[in-house]
This record gives sequence, structure tokens and C-alpha cells, in this order.
Amino acid sequence: MASRKLNVLVYTGTGSTVESVKQAIYSLRRLLSPNYAVIPITDTVLLKEPWAPSCALLVFPGGADLGYCRALNGEGNRLISEYVRRGGAYLGFCAGGYYGSQKCEFEVGNKAMEVVGPRELAFFPGICRGGAFKGFQYHSEKGARAVRLNVARDAFKGAGVVPDVFTSYYNGGGVFVKRKEGSDDVETIASYVDDLDVDGGNLKAAVIYCKVGQGAAMLTGPHPEFAPANLSRQYDVPGYDELIAKLEADEGARTNFLKACLSKLGLDVNEDTSAVPSLSRLHLSSMVSGDVDDLLCTWDEIISKEDGEEFIRDNSDTFHLEKPSTKWSFIPLKESLPSSDVEDQTKPEDQAPVEVEAPSQGIVDYTTIVKRVVAHDEAWPEAKATPYFNHHVFYNSLQEYRRRDPEAEEWGDYLMYGEVVTSTNTLLEKNYRLLSKLPTGFTLAATTQVAGRGRGSNVWVSPAGCLIMSTVINHPAHLAPSRPVVFIQYLAAIAIVEAIKSYGAAGEYEDVPVKLKWPNDIYARDPRKPAAATKNGNGNGDDPPDAYVKIGGILSNCAYAAGAYQVVLGIGLNTNNGRPTTSLDALLPPHLAPFRIERLLARILTRLEALYAAFVRRGFARDLERAYYAHWLHTHQVVRLEEHGGARARIVGITSDWGMLKAEELAGPADRPAPTGRMWALQSDENSFDFFRGLIKRKL
Repeated sequence: MASRKLNVLVYTGTGSTVESVKQAIYSLRRLLSPNYAVIPITDTVLLKEPWAPSCALLVFPGGADLGYCRALNGEGNRLISEYVRRGGAYLGFCAGGYYGSQKCEFEVGNKAMEVVGPRELAFFPGICRGGAFKGFQYHSEKGARAVRLNVARDAFKGAGVVPDVFTSYYNGGGVFVKRKEGSDDVETIASYVDDLDVDGGNLKAAVIYCKVGQGAAMLTGPHPEFAPANLSRQYDVPGYDELIAKLEADEGARTNFLKACLSKLGLDVNEDTSAVPSLSRLHLSSMVSGDVDDLLCTWDEIISKEDGEEFIRDNSDTFHLEKPSTKWSFIPLKESLPSSDVEDQTKPEDQAPVEVEAPSQGIVDYTTIVKRVVAHDEAWPEAKATPYFNHHVFYNSLQEYRRRDPEAEEWGDYLMYGEVVTSTNTLLEKNYRLLSKLPTGFTLAATTQVAGRGRGSNVWVSPAGCLIMSTVINHPAHLAPSRPVVFIQYLAAIAIVEAIKSYGAAGEYEDVPVKLKWPNDIYARDPRKPAAATKNGNGNGDDPPDAYVKIGGILSNCAYAAGAYQVVLGIGLNTNNGRPTTSLDALLPPHLAPFRIERLLARILTRLEALYAAFVRRGFARDLERAYYAHWLHTHQVVRLEEHGGARARIVGITSDWGMLKAEELAGPADRPAPTGRMWALQSDENSFDFFRGLIKRKL
């Protein structure tokens, strides 16, 4: 199944440093979200997972390139090189620049630090020689400096605003020296202004671009990805405050240069740099507003009162409970800012209160920020309080859809909504005290997530226009042997597809082309590809799987407490947004109204509640199994059992015990395969990039 290249992978394995990884992820997410998911990966992922088909850019940050060599020499470098030469893109900052060159020469003559030797990737046919400036010390800022770089603007034609010169953070990087001049495959796109402490040749190349087969590699000596907002004062390093000030003064030029570099590597860069979002309030409401007080009463034993304010201090987050009339409290501000900052902002007695969120510059540790919950116990939130989510539309739609599904009675009665949250799943699943008090059907929804989670190491890209929700399901433990928790994600997949197709009142949305991908993804036919006119290799008359793109995912997390499995079921679904792939709205004919997230959320909840009720009564019975197969992409799909000599097997369903993929082995010629009688159960090994690679098999 073809994957769009939506992942920007940042290496975090042996040799990388935490600070360099953080800076790279921070800058790349600001410039590339929501078009790409910027994902940290380890050397194990690079060696064992099929990351290349979905990778738009592979990034090696600063650190020590000998560590990279130890982890990846041989097979790892072969995979990286093959990825780039087949059309991929590599970006190496500092140590990543040394690593991508043909030869590394570092601190030659300094016996304590000298590193000299060839490098396997050899994207740059020459030497990366450093440090370009003296003074580097491992794990120290004493050798850091702000360096001026001249930019070869002609190398960035069509890349937007590009500076002639800019200031960059530098700490131990090299200069790139060609072994042979005149190569058309290498461009110097930035050079050092100041004199170097090593022989940098005539060009003093600081940043280079190399054509590599069908792909490209960009290597840097300095750190253009380092944002001054993320640098801390170093009181033991003379002149460090001046370094930060120089970088701050030239921040716009640095950002424009990095944008141009990413564009040159073929990425779709934001015109406007994404600001670091501030978390919003969480608005707690209920179908019957007075029931909010009843819910809060059940939270009494986990609520602490401090200075007249109410808090829930949980495992991962702290929640401050507010009434709509007291939402201008400064308590959360005092907890999230240094005391001197709070005093400066709260002293003037005649100043009107201002709603101040978390600091919005630099890398933010969102777990340290108090999450404010406004309890609406008298009326639903007003539109001005939640401009991107209309509670009246949601609750009225919930009532409307319940009339269609008589078994849907309660789910969605309690809703907590935030315009900007960390992750709906994390806020519920990682806060065990709060989770233990939540009823089945309690739902947390959001417009934007800043730390959304996907399966394994994936990050679900969730810009405004996505439907983002997490619902609590308290599944009784005594039911688990006959109604395994694993099937709840299948119920959710059915619910999403059926909700989309039954969104309208008279079947108008029945033909919206959405499908399921085992076990927990939602796919839609790519509107840019023509629909299949005849039967294809699947044998079911539908479009082939590669005509579909992912538009949604399901993440199910589970804990155990008080005789029940507490499932937090997270759903992300591209609804109105056209990025990063396509959206539900893009699938609609002109005469149909766009989807409203509030109504679609209500429809998913009602279908999910009805399906779960059937599951509790009968298990994953034949009617539920048929509904799952009716919407999935895998009818008659053939996969290869790589651990068994590449034997072929045809998918025939899912197992009734643990919901694993069931396949029958095939033999004979490809055009006339015949079943051998052997059956296999296929289970994901938590592969982060492709369910149909690295599957664990067992014989049935």
C-alpha cells in the first residue's frame, strides 16, 4: 500500500545529544507543521523498520559522529544511502555534516580529541574539517559562538525570501573542502565570513548541497536550526549573553535561511512560521448543565483546596478547577512563571485582568503548565468562549442521532473541550486519579493538539480542521475473556466509517469513499486519482489499496482499576483540513454541505455506543465481523511471510480470539495461486511505519 512521504525523521540514537535533538525538532516542527509529522527515531528503527517509503527527510542532528558510525556502519548506512539515492533527502547538522562527508578530520593534532577517518555515506566527495573555530569542548558551551555566514542566493531560486548574510549558532562544526574542484553535484550555499582556524580552502564552505543519485543531501557546519529562544544563560561562559543577543537580532534572517534550505530539499514549508501554541482552557459541560456539579462531586476525594482554589494534582498534569465567573484567576499564572515575572504582571491594581497563557516562545515543557478546567454548571459554553466549537450544535446533534440509534443514550453527555491541548489521550490516560473517576462515554475533544500521539513513535499531525477526540470506556473485567478489549478499536473503526456514511438524514453521504485499514486506520480514496472502472487484483471490484490515503487513526490505551479495564480511545480524523493528506470535505460532491466537526463527533459517539452495546451482549459476533469486512481494504489482499522464505498468504479475515489478521498460505504461480491449507495469524510487532512489514506469525 503506497505511502505518502509525510514523515520527517530526526535521529535520536547513539551519538546524538539531547539539546541538538530538541533544537532540531523544535525548528522543524515550526516550519513544517502541519504538512509533515516530525518524529524522533532511534538507530533500532533505522535498522529494523521500513521507514524509508514514508520519509520525506532524514535528519542527523549535532552530537558525535563516531557514535553514529558505531551504531550504523554497515547495514544502517547502506539503508540510508539507498534511501537518498532513490530520491530521498538527508539533512546533517554539525556532527551530521561530518557523518555525511567522505572524510572527517576533527581537531587534528589534539590527541585528546582528534578524530580522523573515512565515512561510509560519503554524500559530500570531500573532507569536513573542524573545528572551524578553536575552543570546542564536549558537553560545554565554552566553545560556542555566533558566526556570520554569507549566503549564495543564486542557489535558492524560487525559495522565497533569502538573506544575503545571517548569524548562526556554532559549536564545533566543520568546513567542507572538496577533494576535486569543479563538481556539478556540489553547491556551496553558505560560507563563513570570518577567518577560520583550519584550512577551509578558497570557499570556506559552511553549508553545502549535494546531489546524490535521484536524491540530495544538505550538510552544515554551524547550527542554523538553533533558535536563541531555546538557549539558556551560561553564567560561567564569558560573552554568552552577547552571543544570544546577536542571534536574537538576526532571528528573522536565520529562519528564512532554514526555510530556503528545506524548500531546496523538496519540502513544503510554511509561509508563516508556526508560533509555539499556548494551551487553552478546558471547558467541562454536560447535556444537562446541572449534571456537571454531580460529576464534580464524584471527584471530591481527588480535589485539593489551596488558597480558596481547587486543584487536581495528578500523575502527569495539574488541573485547576474554575467557575466561569472566576476564570481570571492568577493562580495558574503564578504556578507557571517565575515569581518575579508574576509580580511584574500583577502589581498594578488599576490594570484590567488579562488572560495570560504559558510562555509562547522556545521549547515548552507542557507538563509543567497548569491545565485550567472551567466547569459550566449553569449553561453550555457561549460561542465567544469556544469560537471553534459550538456546544449547542454538538448537544442538539447528539439528541438527533440518538433518535436514530435507540441504544445510544449516554455517551457524550459529559464533554470537555479545549481549543489547544497537549494530547486528548495523554490528558486522560496519563492522569490515573482523574481517569478513575470518569464515567463511560466521557469525551475530551480539541481543535488543535501540540503533542498528539500515534501508534508506536508516530505523531499524528492534527492541525485545525481535524476531528480530535478521546472517549473513556470502562470495560468490565469479567467480560474481557469473552469480549477482549482489543476488539474495541475495531468497533471504533466501524463506528467512524458508518458515522461518515450516515451523517446526513437521507443517505446523502452514503457514497463517501472511506475504508478501514487493519487494525486501526481510516483511509479515503485519493480525490486526485481516478476511481477504478473495473475489478482489480483484490477481486472485490473496489479501488486498489494504493488509490487510498490515510485520513485518520485510532489509538487505544488501557489501564485497570476497580474491576474494569479503563480504555481511553483516541480518534483523529481529517475533516475540514486539506493537509497533510486529504480530508473528508475533499471527497464530497459540490451539492453536499461540508462536515461539521460537532455533528460528526456526535454521530461517531452514538454509533460507537450502539456498537459497543451489541459487543457487550454478543461479543464480536458475525454481524459485527461482517460490518468490519464490508468496509476494510484487505479483501483477498496477498502479503508475504518474510520469516518463512517469502511465502505468500491471502488475508481472509481476523481471528475471533484476539483480533489478529488471519491469512491462508498460497502456492503455485502468481497468476493462479492455490491455498495450501496452512493458516496463519499475523500480529503487528508495533512497527511504527507499516503494518504489513515485520509481522509476527503463528500457525493456526
